[in-house]
Amino acid sequence: MFFNRAYHQSIAVLRQFASPYPRISAFPRPLTSVLGSSFRRTMASAMAKRLEGKTIVITGASSGIGRSTAREFARTAPKDLKLIVTARRIDALEELAKEIKEEVGEGVKTLPVKLDVSNPEEVKNFVPSLPAEFQDIDILVNNAGLVKGVAQAPNIDPEDINIMFATNVTGLINLTQAVLPIFKKRSDGGRGDIINIGSIAGREPYPGGSIYCSTKAAVKSFTEALRKELISTRIRVIEIDPGQVETEFSIVRFYGDKSKANAVYANCEPLTPDDIAEVIVFAAGRRENVVIADTLIFPSHQASPGHLYKKPQ
Repeated sequence: MFFNRAYHQSIAVLRQFASPYPRISAFPRPLTSVLGSSFRRTMASAMAKRLEGKTIVITGASSGIGRSTAREFARTAPKDLKLIVTARRIDALEELAKEIKEEVGEGVKTLPVKLDVSNPEEVKNFVPSLPAEFQDIDILVNNAGLVKGVAQAPNIDPEDINIMFATNVTGLINLTQAVLPIFKKRSDGGRGDIINIGSIAGREPYPGGSIYCSTKAAVKSFTEALRKELISTRIRVIEIDPGQVETEFSIVRFYGDKSKANAVYANCEPLTPDDIAEVIVFAAGRRENVVIADTLIFPSHQASPGHLYKKPQ
């Protein structure tokens, strides 16, 4: 008797809580489908609020992941954002700035800057040459990088070695050092985000990629050491490691041979630049005390650089 009375009282209480939502007590469909759009809007607006007013530098923004990242930041915080997009191809950057303005309007100010990160002198002059309103940088996305060839030692072209290290390692470090003083002069030891784009290649080297893998391993070591060096500050150091992504990456690797590049992605569904851009913006949009320190992102058909499933032709 007591059990029945308690049971019915409990049901009555639950119905009171459920009453604002039609049929929710019967669970006609998953709760997330009933409230999902509301939850998503709340999450999106919270992230937009955290990103509003930020000044963001993105290297290698003329194509691929960098270009998608600029667009994703603009879409996420379209009311008040400054984007500094850099690359060697200024015409592509100017086109990107135009596309962003057409898509989101005047709330995002996009500054295209011609910059070759492999050139130490250009990196040194980068911050001082920025307009005053763009100099107070909040987020640095070190995305610029490349791979050249598949040669194995002792047949690796010395020029390929030099350009990969100069771009992927020295350029990333030099630009970080150029921007870091801006972060460190802020209160409580400093504040800002450094987001380094690494690779699965930095975790697991493979034949034909010894130099590229070495550069990405160097990025990983630099990132982890920097995070420890800045542990007493509010400067977040983040690494995003993509697996197979379809960009100009393979075209550059094969010196412009599109047929070889296309073969890399044949009979499978690689990640897109937008997939990685969403993760980058998500990491930057977390609450200040949250650090997405290390992220490895694969397409569903990949488990390592050499372990990929391709559908039979």
